[in-house]
Amino acid sequence: MKIAVDAMGGDHAPDEIVRGALLYRASGGEADLVLVGREQELRRIIASSVPPGITIRNATDVVAMDEHPAQAVRNKPDSSISVCARLCRDGRADGWASAGNSGGVMAAALFIQGRIKGVERPALGSIVPTQEGFAYFLDVGANVDSKPEYMAQFAAMGAVYAREMLGRPEPRIALLSNGEEEGKGDERVRETTRLLKGSLAGFIGNVEPKDIYGARADVVVADGFVGNVAIKMAEATADFLFRTLREEIPKTLSGMLGGLLIRPGVRQIRDRIDWREFGGAPLLGIDGVAVVAHGRSDARAMKNAIRVTRDAIENQLVGKIRAEVGRA
Repeated sequence: MKIAVDAMGGDHAPDEIVRGALLYRASGGEADLVLVGREQELRRIIASSVPPGITIRNATDVVAMDEHPAQAVRNKPDSSISVCARLCRDGRADGWASAGNSGGVMAAALFIQGRIKGVERPALGSIVPTQEGFAYFLDVGANVDSKPEYMAQFAAMGAVYAREMLGRPEPRIALLSNGEEEGKGDERVRETTRLLKGSLAGFIGNVEPKDIYGARADVVVADGFVGNVAIKMAEATADFLFRTLREEIPKTLSGMLGGLLIRPGVRQIRDRIDWREFGGAPLLGIDGVAVVAHGRSDARAMKNAIRVTRDAIENQLVGKIRAEVGRA
């Protein structure tokens, strides 16, 4: 197995991305890696000779985080994002991962690799911790204005992801809404409910945000605008909570003593909800494996994004989504 890694993408690229690739190999990761980016910079970070299982593919351009995604991909054919997508399209890599401009990753995957036949719009998901483990939440930003037909496909593709990547043989699928009752939600949610009722096994109707963390569903579907706002709010809330604990607990002697006692438990909670542990998520509906990692990814997050890429390849996620869409 060979995975291309966009070494120039992300807030901490290329240093942390390269270190993440090295960490993946050092931790026993079996897939060979192709680091794609400006070769001189990548060799500077590696310092010594390139270790076994890692090669470098030079790419002269970078799609910046603030560039217009589609224009950048068209105007920069030798960007690290575009080169990664072409390596997969041409069969020289089995999948790729990037923490770069997420719109750029989407554009490169669409323009170069293409969509699975029958897929209207690709979707991007995120792993969300729950009281019983994890749920899969999509779309979190690939589409900012989704039609009900798109959301129905998101639900079907999300069900495949839950079965193949999360080990849920009979996943429960729900729509995010402002109430559990069938009549709740805007017109888009109500129409999506109509499309899914009786057509998708495991569809349980609407859930509210609190129900996601209460583990009522394995897959939760929203349109990309709502999903993106919701996932960013959840991340910001978790960051605020732990930052507040760090600032407030040491202010008193009793707080410092109590903090020492609860530190192991707090660390376990933090690790459970730490987005870096989830790494990234594949763009569902692309005709090939393309994994989007968080723009703030450090070495640990990138190591896990590479792991997710390997799992998607090994579990033949793309082929199984293709089969599901064909049946639908």
